[in-house]
Amino acid sequence: MNIAENYQKIRNQIPEHVTIVLAAKTRTPEEVKEAICAGATDIGENYLQEAEQVIPALGKTAEKVRWHMIGDLQKNKINRALKVFDLVQTLSSFERAEALNQRAEKIIPVYVEINTGCEETKKGVDPDFEKVKDLVVKMAGLENISVEGLMTMGPMTGDPEDSRPYFRKAKAIFDKINELDLPGISLRTLSMGMSDSYWTAIEEGSNMIRLGRVVFGDRSY
Repeated sequence: MNIAENYQKIRNQIPEHVTIVLAAKTRTPEEVKEAICAGATDIGENYLQEAEQVIPALGKTAEKVRWHMIGDLQKNKINRALKVFDLVQTLSSFERAEALNQRAEKIIPVYVEINTGCEETKKGVDPDFEKVKDLVVKMAGLENISVEGLMTMGPMTGDPEDSRPYFRKAKAIFDKINELDLPGISLRTLSMGMSDSYWTAIEEGSNMIRLGRVVFGDRSY
C-alpha cells in the first residue's frame, strides 16, 4: 500500500476522537504532501531544520495542517520555531516554557513531556504526580502559554505490551490533574503511542498518537 492508503486504513480503524500526528522525520515534501492530501490533519517534526525545509516546499498545502514540534526545542532556536510550529509537545522545564513565553507574540499551545520510563537518554519530567502538577500550574501562569496536554514516549522495546504500564502511569497523572479542577487548567490531550504501540496507547486512554513508519514506510537515511 502507498502512503495515502496506509493513512486512510489506520484512520478508519481507530476511534474518531483520536488525533493522528504524522511524524515526518526524514520524509520528503512529496511524501508529506501525499499524506496531507489523503486527509492528514497534523504533522510532527523532530527537527526545526527539517520543518523549515518541508513547509515552504509544500506551499499552500502546508496551511491545511497543524505543525507540531515533537523533538527537543532548544532555547537558541525558539524564535525560528515560533515561525513554523503551531504547537510544542515537548516542554519539560519551566525555564524553557518561560523562554518560549517571552518570545511568543501570540498564545501557543504546549504539552508537558513526561519521562515515564525514567530513562537517562530521554527528556521529560519524572513521572511523579506532584512534579508534573507543579510544572503545569507554573506554566499556566504564563500569558502566552496554553498548557493543553501531556505527552510521553515510554521505553521502546519492540513489544507494545511493555509500554502499557508506562502509558497507564501517564493517564493516571493526566486524570488526577484534571480532577483537581485547577483554575485555568484543563488538559484535553494525552499524546502517547507510536507505530509499534499505538493500539496499546489508545486502550490506555491516549487521544493523540504519533505515527511514522506505519504510514510512510521504513526510513531511508
